[in-house]
Amino acid sequence: MKFDRREALFTAALGAAGGAASLGALAGSASAATAAASSAAKPSAGASKYRRGFDDQRIPDQGNGTYLNPLMAGDHPDPTIVRDGKDYYMTFSTFDSYPGLVVWHSADLINWRPLTAALTKNLGSVWAPDISKHNGRFFIYFTVKATPNAQYVVWADKAEGPWSEPVSLGLPDHIDPGHAVGEDGSRWLFLSGGDRIRLSEDGLSTVGAVEHVYDPWHYPEDWDVEGFSPEGPKIVRRGEYFYLVTAVGGTAGPPTGHMVIAARSKSIHGPWENCPHNPIVRTTDLSEAWWSRGHATLFEGPGGDWWSVYHGYEKDFWTLGRQTLLDPISWTADGWFRMEGGDLSKPIRAPRGGRKAGPHGLPLSDDFSTLEIGRRWNFFKPSPTERDRARVANNTLHLTATGKAPVDSSPLLLIAGDQAYEFSCEIDIDPGVTAGLLLFYDQQLYCGLGFDAAKFVTHQYGIERGRPANYHGRKMLMRVRNDRHIVSFHTSGDGGKTWKRFDRGMEVSGYHHNVRGGFLMLRPGLYSAGQGEARFSNFKFRAL
Repeated sequence: MKFDRREALFTAALGAAGGAASLGALAGSASAATAAASSAAKPSAGASKYRRGFDDQRIPDQGNGTYLNPLMAGDHPDPTIVRDGKDYYMTFSTFDSYPGLVVWHSADLINWRPLTAALTKNLGSVWAPDISKHNGRFFIYFTVKATPNAQYVVWADKAEGPWSEPVSLGLPDHIDPGHAVGEDGSRWLFLSGGDRIRLSEDGLSTVGAVEHVYDPWHYPEDWDVEGFSPEGPKIVRRGEYFYLVTAVGGTAGPPTGHMVIAARSKSIHGPWENCPHNPIVRTTDLSEAWWSRGHATLFEGPGGDWWSVYHGYEKDFWTLGRQTLLDPISWTADGWFRMEGGDLSKPIRAPRGGRKAGPHGLPLSDDFSTLEIGRRWNFFKPSPTERDRARVANNTLHLTATGKAPVDSSPLLLIAGDQAYEFSCEIDIDPGVTAGLLLFYDQQLYCGLGFDAAKFVTHQYGIERGRPANYHGRKMLMRVRNDRHIVSFHTSGDGGKTWKRFDRGMEVSGYHHNVRGGFLMLRPGLYSAGQGEARFSNFKFRAL
């Protein structure tokens, strides 16, 4: 497992501190790590209830045997998890961000680290993967929304990769494939709508036709939902039963819509009996901490207890996308299961029996000593040669300009999981280039600040607005603050000794799926448009 220099320093700091908290140190320098090692993690007056990790990002591990959701903050939707001995691997929908299908690792279910991206070739929008291991090989099945739509699979002998080239399985009329192995050894993909199709022995092609095998439980007609939309089927076997876990009610829309239901059968071939306790999980009130909860996977923890991961929107923060949540499972006397975490607003006792394999997450700050595309940065809707635009040299990201604006320049983006944060970067441009910093939902909904040699350019609502005079020229330090949807910009021409607030503020609470569609999040990022090259250095991120 590869650690970069910042992460290694931070890990050393934790060890020196005797396993104390992550301490909220900025992990971008040795001095930050040293400071982390020398003080205990004590929340200051007015601090949030979360413990803090890299760049002061919130982390789930509370340091006292409990955790606090989200498990994976920011846009980590449709979580899918597989156990391999004492190790767990998880991935998520990545939509139009590439490299995609980033595989994460944990040994205690609370602290997760990114390993690699399993998909580098842009096929379209990547939806609802399913990661599994069968006969010594890892597989990720996933949907691609494109023309035409299709289900795909990639495979690897190790979760760290290398992962194979994607293989198309067709099936344009379905989404959300879920891999299952029957009591007779047969392999299947369960699909949206209660359908399934058989897989070949190697799992790389289908056999026969799609068949309908399950009629999902339906909620009362007076519930506020987005639509029936049975999707995300996941199969787990425990004892004499196969359990089929499905999401219904729509992914977004009303916060009370999305939910988890279950059915079971003694055979992979059915018949399937709906759970009398359905729905297993559902948001019932707008005051709850997590909205639109659904799309669950069940699995056994390292200590023999049972858990589920699913996603949800944080109350009032659709802009953060669907975040991964961890909910404990209990099995009832009648052979069904319940999820015991309630509304997930309070700390929950952590899973037993695991080992901590490193601090949670990764720094978003970047000194550009290496090119972290995949684990840290992702292109939005990249062309086949997009990766060639970026290189690092002398702790600087060199990004060749393309397009005319963020709408057609495939910006580089991060996943930020805090309600408030700021980020800054030194930017130096060639004549003919416009570059800057963004908060980016998609190519039609973004905001930010850019500049060329003569003028600034304000991005708002996905369009270019004012172009006041640029008083810094072709090099400046730029800072963006997103403080719970209130956005401000500052610039400096003397390396940060003095700052000038830019005269354009914004409010971005509406930059989300229920306004624009697409199931995405508002991501920090940078762009380079026009003719020539922009150079970015000393990118710093800090959660507030």
